[in-house]
Amino acid sequence: MNNIQEKLILTSSNYHSNEANQQYLSVSQFKNFMECEAKAMAKLSGAYIEPSSNALIVGSYVHAALESDEAFRQFVEENNGAIFKARGGKYSDFELADKMIEVLKNDKFAIFALEGEKEQIYTAHLFGTDWKIKVDSINHQRRTFTDLKTTQELHKRYWSTKYDEWVSFVEAWDYVLQMAVYRRILEENLGYTYTPYIVAVSKENHPNKAVLHFDESRFAFEYEYLEMKMERVLAVKSGKEQPRRCEKCDYCRSTKLLKDTMEIGELIHV
Repeated sequence: MNNIQEKLILTSSNYHSNEANQQYLSVSQFKNFMECEAKAMAKLSGAYIEPSSNALIVGSYVHAALESDEAFRQFVEENNGAIFKARGGKYSDFELADKMIEVLKNDKFAIFALEGEKEQIYTAHLFGTDWKIKVDSINHQRRTFTDLKTTQELHKRYWSTKYDEWVSFVEAWDYVLQMAVYRRILEENLGYTYTPYIVAVSKENHPNKAVLHFDESRFAFEYEYLEMKMERVLAVKSGKEQPRRCEKCDYCRSTKLLKDTMEIGELIHV
């Protein structure tokens, strides 16, 4: 990227654009680099467009409903074909999503936790680069910010190679890292430490819900992890280093060319 390029002023309409992603790092982009450098770079260049999953659309549907009536109406209009059957009625995933929305809207504490300004954009220079974030809900009076998350089950556990132990969905999907970055960027912009929360709702027939907080000690590990990984991420993103292929993701599978044999033990250790 040309260092003298004028910095893009971020808005809701260009926040997810390739230009914004090339100029700024986001938590989701950092996670892309951790999963597969080759795929991350292909997405940045526009050579690969990740197909939208139904789970992602359902999550965005729930987010829009809790953001505002206007945002929800707009989302439904733009995704009408994915939500409604040709013969009428909603697909089962969105009928379940309506239950998830109802469960949250009928819970005073969940709504209290989500009170604040919606979808606010902030930027800051951290760990050697410029970052961008979009905060679901931020409450300046309480100095809190809240992210809405959907998950399969609240109490399901996952094995994490990063933490080398069984963890919850919050650690498994790097939401602790996300909250750590958001917390630091808000502090850079606002001069105060804002307290993060997650409002979680499950995709079960009878949705479960919780408002989650974080022990302070969790963030120190995430900042150390970022410090350890950022040199490589920035070297690859700037073109100084060639991206490594994971040979497991959808991008690598679709572009894979065989050059040699593989001993069977490598199937589970690569």
